[in-house]
Amino acid sequence: MAGEANKRQKREDHRNAVNKETGSPQLPRKKLYRQRAHANPFSDHVLEYPTSPADMDWTLLYPAFTFERLEPETQPHAKGLTTVRRMSKNVEIADIGCGFGGLLFALAPRFPDTLVLGLEIRTSVTEFVQEKIRALRHQNASEGLYQNVACIRANTMKFLPNFFTKGQLSKIFLCFPDPHFKARKHKARIVSITLNSEYAYVLRPGGIVYTITDVEDLHKWMVEHFEAHPSFERVGEAEQEADQCVDIMRTETEEGKKVERNKGVKFVALFKRLEDPPWP
Repeated sequence: MAGEANKRQKREDHRNAVNKETGSPQLPRKKLYRQRAHANPFSDHVLEYPTSPADMDWTLLYPAFTFERLEPETQPHAKGLTTVRRMSKNVEIADIGCGFGGLLFALAPRFPDTLVLGLEIRTSVTEFVQEKIRALRHQNASEGLYQNVACIRANTMKFLPNFFTKGQLSKIFLCFPDPHFKARKHKARIVSITLNSEYAYVLRPGGIVYTITDVEDLHKWMVEHFEAHPSFERVGEAEQEADQCVDIMRTETEEGKKVERNKGVKFVALFKRLEDPPWP
């Protein structure tokens, strides 16, 4: 515990330090935020999450995309108006299990008018991404960059529909998820028939789920489970390779760079959300 307390103090000292030349916050050091690579999604993590998407306050995460307006007070018997902060846009891109945020920071400037959200279950890793966003926003204040990216600590296997409404997202990224090699651990994989139904719920028709892994068995598992789901079809190779997000996904994540250094193979598969069939 003493080691962890010392690491927390070092993080706090580094967070409060500024670049002497620019006066901007320093980028966080990854070594101060290292944490176990795996977290049990079935554990009772202490998490904050909205009871429904309507209860989620996104204004704290994306202040540059907020505005104020007068609305009737919601208190019982109140008849006046009150000033309320609202979002001008909704989150459209989600990186589930975003790790140290490499994909987030690559996507943000490519899609400056689209809100990008990282979801990560590990506490220290989430804190690293949040601190890096804070520093990058400050360092790029004149250009207004990185205002469209945020990160929250969340267990998406349990609470994804608590954050997003039906058809809200246009892209979901599942980059180098935990392979859970043992058969008895397969229930913890981020792709399953049940979870794919949740992805289908929050993804709009025509939206894409992007998957990448260096584990061939897991790649086959994800392909098998998405192709078996009636709401998805696999994207053809030509369309896949023409998608700019595929190259970003291959090269910008921490795991992707590690696989590159080790001369490993990356398996990519994209799945398009189909239109819902008409009611009979």
